[in-house]
Amino acid sequence: MNWLVVHFPSADRLLYAWGDIDESAKTPFPGGHPFAGQDADGHFAWVRLAEGARTVGFLVIHPDGSKDVAEDRFVDPSVTPEIWLQPGDPTVSTVAPPAAGPADGFAVIHYRRPDGDYSGWGLHAWEGTFGKPRWGTPTAPDSADSFGAVFRVPVRPDAAGLRYVLHRGDEKDLPGDQRLDLTLSREVWVLAGEAAPVRPDLGSLGPELDPARSLAVFVDRTTIALPGGFADRADGFTLAAAAGGGLRRDGDELAGEHTILPLTPRPGGLFQAQSRRFPHLRAYRAYAVPELGDNALGYLLRGQLLVAGRDDRGRIVALTAVQLPGVLDDLYADAVDAPLGLTGETLSVWAPTARTVALELAKTPDSEPKIVPMDRDAATGVWSAAIKRKWLGRYYRYRVEVWHPAAQRIVTTAVTDPYSLSLSVDSTHSQLVDLDDPALKPPGWDTLAKPPAVAPARMQIAELHVRDFSIADETVPAAHRGTFLAFADEDSAGLRHLRMLADAGLTHVHLLPAFDFATVPDRRADQATPLCDLASFPPDSPEQQRAVTAVADADGFNWGYDPLHYTAPEGSYASEPAGSSRILEFRRMVAALNAAGLRVVMDVVYNHTMADGLAPFSVLDRVVPGYYHRLLDDGTVAESTCCSNTAPEHAMMGRLVVDSLRTWAVEHKVDGFRFDLMGHHPRANILAAQRALGPEIYLYGEGWNFGEVAYDARFAQATQVNMAGTGVGTFDDRMRDAIRGGGAHGDPSVRGYATGLGPAVSLSVHDRLKVGLSGALATYRFTTHTGVEHSGAQIDYNGSPSGYTAAPGECVSYVDAHDNEILYDALAFKLPRDLPMIDRARLQVLALALVVLGQGVSFFALGSERLRSKSLDRNSYNSGDWFNQIVWDTGAGNGFGRGLPPLPDNADNWPHARPLLADPGLVPPAEIIDLTTARFAELLRIHRSTPVFGLPTAEEVQRRLTFPLGGPAETPGVIVMCLDGTGLDPRWSTVVTVFNAREDTVAQVVPALAGVPLTLHPELAGSADPVIRTATADPATGTLTVPPRSVTVFVAVIAGAG
Repeated sequence: MNWLVVHFPSADRLLYAWGDIDESAKTPFPGGHPFAGQDADGHFAWVRLAEGARTVGFLVIHPDGSKDVAEDRFVDPSVTPEIWLQPGDPTVSTVAPPAAGPADGFAVIHYRRPDGDYSGWGLHAWEGTFGKPRWGTPTAPDSADSFGAVFRVPVRPDAAGLRYVLHRGDEKDLPGDQRLDLTLSREVWVLAGEAAPVRPDLGSLGPELDPARSLAVFVDRTTIALPGGFADRADGFTLAAAAGGGLRRDGDELAGEHTILPLTPRPGGLFQAQSRRFPHLRAYRAYAVPELGDNALGYLLRGQLLVAGRDDRGRIVALTAVQLPGVLDDLYADAVDAPLGLTGETLSVWAPTARTVALELAKTPDSEPKIVPMDRDAATGVWSAAIKRKWLGRYYRYRVEVWHPAAQRIVTTAVTDPYSLSLSVDSTHSQLVDLDDPALKPPGWDTLAKPPAVAPARMQIAELHVRDFSIADETVPAAHRGTFLAFADEDSAGLRHLRMLADAGLTHVHLLPAFDFATVPDRRADQATPLCDLASFPPDSPEQQRAVTAVADADGFNWGYDPLHYTAPEGSYASEPAGSSRILEFRRMVAALNAAGLRVVMDVVYNHTMADGLAPFSVLDRVVPGYYHRLLDDGTVAESTCCSNTAPEHAMMGRLVVDSLRTWAVEHKVDGFRFDLMGHHPRANILAAQRALGPEIYLYGEGWNFGEVAYDARFAQATQVNMAGTGVGTFDDRMRDAIRGGGAHGDPSVRGYATGLGPAVSLSVHDRLKVGLSGALATYRFTTHTGVEHSGAQIDYNGSPSGYTAAPGECVSYVDAHDNEILYDALAFKLPRDLPMIDRARLQVLALALVVLGQGVSFFALGSERLRSKSLDRNSYNSGDWFNQIVWDTGAGNGFGRGLPPLPDNADNWPHARPLLADPGLVPPAEIIDLTTARFAELLRIHRSTPVFGLPTAEEVQRRLTFPLGGPAETPGVIVMCLDGTGLDPRWSTVVTVFNAREDTVAQVVPALAGVPLTLHPELAGSADPVIRTATADPATGTLTVPPRSVTVFVAVIAGAG
């Protein structure tokens, strides 16, 4: 209870109040509070109440200071927080008059700011909405009234709640999200910075009396845990179970047919084993559940559950729903070994809380389905049906009847299979397929000869997106552009380029999401295209992005980080998205890449789903509501990933991850997996996948530490530091930031080692680079810029250790990827505009060389080796083909100057971007693009031919890698790196690399190299860049002379070596 709300038909008067009101609400007589609120009844005023308010007096005042009613009136807001008045009538009504609320299908949010400034403020709404909102393009106010801005939001008929954030850019009105309970009201009035709405009144309800929230946690079959504050509200608690739902609070009673079970407080809280399993619940109070048989407990879990707390007078003072994942994992522990999906002649789905499950089987997605009964196994919660071989190729869904907290009732929905292997167009139905069917295998599939596996420290990985790889490649047949089949066109420009890179030393292609995702229509005919000639606009025009953004949510492009079905190929990448063609074509792509000498990595996104609840594109949460997603303290789904976070710490979600990976590896012959936001996975989950897949499948991912799981709050995460010693790789952002300058967010003009700092670079940046060149090893020791020897773990990176791996193969070194500006665009922001293009290209090669020639896994965005640009777009995930396509015709530029990048994610950079894009001198000519490509190929050949650039262990790195000029006298901008090849390389005893970020030729005297007969590496003796050929080594003095903005490699030939 925060407010007293007083309704009055007109707005031309004031409300004067006294008594138990907040100090901030007190006004001098005859002043008062305006009737600024507006609804279908008229107007209302609101007064902030004092804590524990019981008595408030009030008067309605005319503009001239006279009273509307002579006598003082009083109200107890603890009983009646909202009242209705009529002019000249002393009656105080506590009953709302009948009034028209929002139109059916809409929720309305009224928002009031004290400054009256609503410019830039918008609404980000989800849960009860249609589709998925974009943070960068919030809903604008539909109108305004005397209260403030008015937002009208279409909501689904079955929606129980609407979750929302009011924000201006990244500035939020409140730090957390808000929720409108649509079962109580479809209209809300909120004040800026206030968590409690003015209307409807939630003060008497609140989260502790809201049966739609789930504050209680059913830890296992023995225990329910309650938050301390919730537990303190009541003298005793019971568990109410309603098999058919319909349970609700009616005063101090629970209405609806139900069973009551006592909950007994357990002194000492959770058992140690429970606290280890759920560390975020350690401070919760523990309550013992009466001992129930498995069948009885399973029956309870298939209905509605509420925990009710009563005070010593028997009044209900606490009421909440219950989170179930813990008890489901306990009761159905055997399910982790039960067959799921289509196995042999049985189709199975895990749905332990479902009341009934049946199979809907149809010849086509549009035909009337046949209903096939499914049987429930009480021990596992798995429902199964026998499948006839003649049904292969048919489409199916599960008809699931289940209590759903999102609807607060029992619902029946038709849902696709979480274990889908093939799908209909737009993924409306799953399809029964046998992956061993010869019709789904390209020629030679069963005996496919894959390129040999390589040790992680020898890997060179190029990241690419299936669609932008070929969508603009005119050497690919039009029907194949942007699809899996483009990789099977051997004579295409793109595949010729990949073969060239593979011949030089590229080992892997990393595919951005190629599983089924939700954000692109499958059929080309259904994909929208911009309604104008984008090429006709100037290079700095906003028109291109305006046209692209207008169709962004309906076109054919998206990065694909919006998972729908984890284990089926994406339909929009198939020439025929209906059914199993996508399987055959995905396999043809894998076979073609293998034939080109490349192993294949898939980007996987098991950390979130596109949606949850009963929203469109929700799959997992329709099958087992509240299980597959990670729930916050109040039972809402966590969204720190910017979508609906999954919970791989739950046994069956963890199993789904491993099962899906195994299918991709075994059935589709994928050679590695990159985990999006891997830090949101338990370390144990990633290691389980590693064990299941075997040593030839390389795993790596984003080991970032943030969100509700940060700092191991719920489990030991798969973060950078935690994965040391596992053989699983993580991306090294320390190295990236040292090379590029700045960080992943912020001012794009901040320079780094290879982006223009040159002699101004701090030697502390050298230290971070040296750690990165070691493979980010925690234990690698070297002389730092202070002259003191330190380990990689002792070099600071924003409060974290620069070195964190236990082996170089655990470091994925990179300078760009799909996220943030691609390297060319980063350089465009940072370098002087008048810097010659040849020098830009040389700095780009230098930046890439720090990645390619360091220890560990090398990773780059395909196209950076040829100066690819995205027209300065920092987040091109939904920017269409126009900004993302790879330009294979070097005579047509590199993609720079295709217009200002899309406004939603780039507005802050437009003032910097506009003059750059307008400058034709920043579009590289074909000869510079070709030179850069040739130089990058030289780097790959050097790495491939020189074993010391891929050392396998920390011990080998420590023994062979040195930085002989390290210390306070080191030349800023120049790093000399020595590698000892003795006993490892049959040709070269010493390999010396000089990275020179300065704009001048430098001569570095290395006393340790005096007498060592160094010459240019054979790959550089005929370098495509003639300045590289001018580099020299003087063995008499150990002096190395190298050109500006360059990377140069020298070798000492072992006597007698060929």
